[in-house]
Amino acid sequence: MRRLLSAVCGLAVLALSSAVLAQPVPTEGDFRTADFVLTGGQRLDELRLHYRTLGEPRRGADGRVENAVLLLHGTGGTGAQFLSPQFAGELFGPGQPLDAARYFIIMPDNLGHGGSSKPSDGLRARFPEYGYADMVEAQRRLLTEGLGVDRLRLILGTSMGCMHAFVWGEAYPDFADALMPLACQPTAIVGRNRLWRTMLKNAIRSDPAWRGGDYAEQPREGLREAVDLLVLAGGAAMPLQQDLATQEAVDAYAAAQQARRMPTLDANDLWYQVNASHDYDPSGGLERIKAPLTWINSADDFINPPELGLSEQFTPRIADVRYRLIPNSVGGKGHGTHTWAVFWKDDLIDLLARSER
Repeated sequence: MRRLLSAVCGLAVLALSSAVLAQPVPTEGDFRTADFVLTGGQRLDELRLHYRTLGEPRRGADGRVENAVLLLHGTGGTGAQFLSPQFAGELFGPGQPLDAARYFIIMPDNLGHGGSSKPSDGLRARFPEYGYADMVEAQRRLLTEGLGVDRLRLILGTSMGCMHAFVWGEAYPDFADALMPLACQPTAIVGRNRLWRTMLKNAIRSDPAWRGGDYAEQPREGLREAVDLLVLAGGAAMPLQQDLATQEAVDAYAAAQQARRMPTLDANDLWYQVNASHDYDPSGGLERIKAPLTWINSADDFINPPELGLSEQFTPRIADVRYRLIPNSVGGKGHGTHTWAVFWKDDLIDLLARSER
């Protein structure tokens, strides 16, 4: 029996090791460009965009890269989020929809985030106030000037990246063969969505410890309130009702969220990240989108509630669109459904097939 258990354990370890070895390892780099002018007229002496890539670029007969995929993260995230098991484990492996042996996958840390240029690098509240148009332009410069990519097989964006995908589709209609925006609406952020963002921004800057952005220590009370708002906005009612079934469970969960999130936050960075949506409103130019587009939202998304009827309003104006609403369930992930590929992997397979050149 001991020998049998030892053999079983050995096989389990071997299987786990094989899985770890099979997980693709990204290449990381930094794109830098001088004198980056923002749409508001302000400028950065140097723009730095950190990025990760998987796979290798493949060029067609015309010499252009033909297999590049751009993945765009959400507010406060980084490109590293796409390496999580619930995303990479469903998409990047052999034979999977975005097989890293077939595609050149590009995952930037967007302007103001992660390893890219951001207020906490030193400028603090003197950092230029950027918007989504600036973030998309920075992505374009990374692709064309940094990586030699002037055509994309796919743009897939989550949350903020979802909105960036709509901006890309309008501003550069011929750049991508396919668009997959996940968890957003193609219109200006107003109503409850704008309200919680405004509350978060106000919480940070009304904390006396903020000191005009030149704080010696993080304004903890403002950030605590910001974390509470982020937790509420990202949560899903049905699984929370099931998982937090007692007062003690709720209190423990709230404390754990604060303990996990607070050490990673910088008040200036977060304020700018949430503020960046101020210039977003693609609703006036949806007819300019040429690429086949699959748009996915989830019914348990506090940030993008389906009862507003926005998908019914806007889908008729997009030439080649398929829209799907993921139903509410106790297994739902709320706004975070966008990074759980199991919910929408089949939609991605369909989009890649119908957009094949």
